[in-house]
Amino acid sequence: MNIFIGLGNPEEKYQNNRHNVGHMFIDYLVNQLKNLDIKELKEKNNPIAKIYRSENIILAKSLTFMNESGKAIKKILNKFYVPSYKLYVIHDDLDIPLGKFKIQFANGPKLHNGIKSIEKTLKTKDFWRIRIGVDNRKKENWIDGETYVLQNFSPEEKNVLTNEVFLKIIKVLTFDKNV
Repeated sequence: MNIFIGLGNPEEKYQNNRHNVGHMFIDYLVNQLKNLDIKELKEKNNPIAKIYRSENIILAKSLTFMNESGKAIKKILNKFYVPSYKLYVIHDDLDIPLGKFKIQFANGPKLHNGIKSIEKTLKTKDFWRIRIGVDNRKKENWIDGETYVLQNFSPEEKNVLTNEVFLKIIKVLTFDKNV
């Protein structure tokens, strides 16, 4: 069984940020599927992940902050006895323009603290990345990456994600024999 985990930050104020596109994708999938069992995975009474499960798929949203994503991912994999090569991590990517995405195994962005945390905690790069492009910056008003990913998507940008990108990702995953 494969597991799909969306990265993001847990607090309400981050929910529409570019950094939370992994959570947004999982929310989109959850809204498409029926009869999901929903549970919260906790450590010492602190929520670390929200789990959505059916007979043949596990979806999850990390509830740790992005830079601590590895902690949540490791707990989820251990709970369900899923090896890392069956893990699909969905995350934002500033190396890719808004409207584009890449699905790659053991290959990720130049810099992403959530991915670095996962690689360090799992001690492997052998997992899938669903890299969703979020870069829509204008050259005349350039913003540094750390500031930019914590800004909210505009309504037009969210429309591109939900009506174009997310649908394309689902089509690719549906026809991929590995999924």
